Amino acid sequence: NAPFFLSFFSFFLFFLFYFINSQRLTVNLNGKWRLSNSNGSLLLPAQVPGCVHSALQQQGYITDPYFRFNDVSYRWIALDNWTYTTTFTLSADVKQKVLLVFDGVDTVGSVSLNGIAVGKTNNMFCRHDFSVKDLLKDGENVLQVGLLSPILYASEQRKAHTSYAVPPECPPGVQKGECHVNFIRKEQSSFSWDWGPSFPTMGLWKGVRLEAFDILQLVQVSSVPLYNDAFSQWRVQVELLIDAVQTARGQLTLSIPELDSEQTFQTHFNPGKTKSNFTILINTVQVKLWWPNGHGEQPYYRLTIRGFQDEFLIFKYLPQVYFRTVELIQEPVVGSPGLSFYFRINGKPIFLKGSNWIPVHSFQDQVTPDNLLQSAVDANMNALRVWGGGVYEQDLFYEICDELGIMVWQDFMFACAMYPTETDFIQTVREEVVQQVQRLKSHPSIIIWSGNNENEAALATDWFDIPASQRPKYIRDYVMLYVDNIKKLVQEDQSRPFLVSSPTNGAESEQEGWVAENPYDLHYGDVHFYSYILDCWDWRTFPRTRFASEYGFQSWPSFSTLQPVSIKEDWSYGSNFTSHRQHHEDGNQQMILQAALHFHLPNATDPLKRFTDTLYITQVMQAQCVKTQTEFYRRSRSEIIEGKGHTMGALYWQLNDIWQAPSWSSIEFGGKWKMLHYFAQSFFAAVFPVAFEEDDTLVIYAISDLSRDLKLRAVVNVFSWTELDPVCTLNSSMLLVPGVSAVAVFKQPVASLLAGCGNCTRLTCLLTFQLEDDSSQQGPTNHHFLCSPKDAQGLRRPNITFLFHGLVVVFRSLEQPPADPALGGGCVLPVLSFNTKEEELAMRVASGEEHSVRQQRASLRDSVKTSAFEEQEDMSESSTSTWRCCLISWQTSLRRAAQTDVLFI
Repeated sequence: NAPFFLSFFSFFLFFLFYFINSQRLTVNLNGKWRLSNSNGSLLLPAQVPGCVHSALQQQGYITDPYFRFNDVSYRWIALDNWTYTTTFTLSADVKQKVLLVFDGVDTVGSVSLNGIAVGKTNNMFCRHDFSVKDLLKDGENVLQVGLLSPILYASEQRKAHTSYAVPPECPPGVQKGECHVNFIRKEQSSFSWDWGPSFPTMGLWKGVRLEAFDILQLVQVSSVPLYNDAFSQWRVQVELLIDAVQTARGQLTLSIPELDSEQTFQTHFNPGKTKSNFTILINTVQVKLWWPNGHGEQPYYRLTIRGFQDEFLIFKYLPQVYFRTVELIQEPVVGSPGLSFYFRINGKPIFLKGSNWIPVHSFQDQVTPDNLLQSAVDANMNALRVWGGGVYEQDLFYEICDELGIMVWQDFMFACAMYPTETDFIQTVREEVVQQVQRLKSHPSIIIWSGNNENEAALATDWFDIPASQRPKYIRDYVMLYVDNIKKLVQEDQSRPFLVSSPTNGAESEQEGWVAENPYDLHYGDVHFYSYILDCWDWRTFPRTRFASEYGFQSWPSFSTLQPVSIKEDWSYGSNFTSHRQHHEDGNQQMILQAALHFHLPNATDPLKRFTDTLYITQVMQAQCVKTQTEFYRRSRSEIIEGKGHTMGALYWQLNDIWQAPSWSSIEFGGKWKMLHYFAQSFFAAVFPVAFEEDDTLVIYAISDLSRDLKLRAVVNVFSWTELDPVCTLNSSMLLVPGVSAVAVFKQPVASLLAGCGNCTRLTCLLTFQLEDDSSQQGPTNHHFLCSPKDAQGLRRPNITFLFHGLVVVFRSLEQPPADPALGGGCVLPVLSFNTKEEELAMRVASGEEHSVRQQRASLRDSVKTSAFEEQEDMSESSTSTWRCCLISWQTSLRRAAQTDVLFI
């Protein structure tokens, strides 16, 4: 009967679960350990995962490492040796095999158990495991990990390399960093970079555990879908890394029930670690594909992996499988020398829109990537480049990228340096590469592996002044490391391409022996481009490249971000603090010079206001510069001019910050959006208009990432700086805009355009423009300045005030008529909570905009991107009618932004 059957079934499931789990045991050793320095003068609790700096701060031995000049003051920490110690209880005869597993040790360590040496570590990016069954004892066991100073270790490794130099010896002095980071396999930027501090960390930065088992255990599983064009069939290549106690024979079953696919294999596993590959054929062609953000959904299927021995289930694993194809297309281009360089996902050419990702924090135990990744998607990005001077990110990062449709350009962790090629160094790099490829290759988000950051360019353009007679030696080392070893190991992953470097000429670099004469050739590959002196509003200064994988301009973070790590005497642009935080040579001066080309520089008599205004104007400059450059790349996708063009990627440098300092980022440390990130929401939109001038003629392009064709016209509004209503409006004829293209839809000499608009001149008027179809606007509104704002005639100060009325925030401009007599005039916006600590809001006043209450709150919250607003869902739209709101995001229209200035709350 039914009750008997259910009882029997429950017992069977319990027995099955018990059998599967009884043959293995995991003991988590994370949590509180003890930490001591070399002479025993410091002894304190320390969390694992964690690092020495975090432990010292948590226990009150040091203050915030990011405060003022503490990066230099706390240099002593990385110059000392440290020891982590913990105790645990475990029976010595617990299982047939017991492994002590470290998912990540930073970096140079010696492991001992009960006073007996177990093994050593020397690579931050490797998982280490040690067999310890014979060292266990009943009762209390003592585990110790001694860590050497990474600074001193790197120095000793350099001294041991006597045959020839491996440059660079040290970072530039402005970075206040440590030397010889290329001699140690840890996060390269931890010794300093031009956007970050020097904090050479030490610690157990990932989990520690004991794994005990009687038969075997699954160490690593990867599943990679591959498509066979000849047979129009998918297959999934499953790779198992298994650690067996002794030879084990059994069955392996792979199944994807949703796709009606299952296969069983007779197999055996040899003692120790073995890697085995199995392939399951997919029995249907109706497979849902993973698409990048903006191009489709990100569905997955559940793969079931079951291992049997003597008909008993001994392991089961249920990974997610995403189906997609990736091709890097390098082929001749009509009307141009060289080769194309673009990515085809599931057969569709995709323009990569995004940024570069650097380490989120100097101390990896304090990293949470989810908000930053959501911010990338919110700005219409579909790609991020994980830069090669940081770390291979945690599993959560790639899982979120899979879910959000963010394509990842994954560098291996080598950057801006030559590297040694001794046997020991090559061997640890090989292990690093094998482990990281096994760990990450199941993620559909990773669309390319890249061997290094800028090392081909460093050799080709002689960054390190290598004598010509010695150059062949360094090229041999380069090829040995990245081609003979890394490339060869990565090629077993058939699901994505591999590039040796970035920037590179790609296939052309290979033809030239892997180091091209000019790896910045605009007819091949990808390009990194920076120019801080030339006028960034002049699109002619930018390279018309096939793919722009790095470009950008610096800005300072907001005062609210700097304030917690500084004091009053630091709050001037010429202070020791602002100089100390700037790690890019002449960076502070470059920002001011670039801003001065088009804006009046702050000149308030109050020192604090002058400082905060200066921080702000650097963000205005950065946003407009990157906007202009990105728009140039997006409109270059469909055309070849003088043999150059077909640009298919724009990844600006950089998305995020590692600390509170000037940098190229669009998101400040802590997650607050800079003005650039708001601009990115528009210039990365799927449908977007771009304007530029050529020979005094205004040209507007319609850019579309959509697969379908559109019929669009350009609508140009000409505004006077003194009025809120347009002086005149011009419409182009309706034109066909093919899918995934950039097409000119409007062209008119500026002089004739202004001649038909009253008394407008370049100095008194400006333009906004948008794209429309027969029924509505398509994409965001854009703007075009006819002169520098500093030369504009008619700008007035807004005289904005800020008031609270219960749950209502009132923004009032004396230039505007009252909107609500009961509140004394001004703009009325209902919100439910506001944090009054100083935040910089880029807002503008505009009349005549209608939004519902909920839309108003969402618009303001999205603009501010701060926890200041706490939405309560019980306020319904029906509780009020439509509000006439006069507050919208500054970035929507710079015309009114310039007219109404900026509001500092």
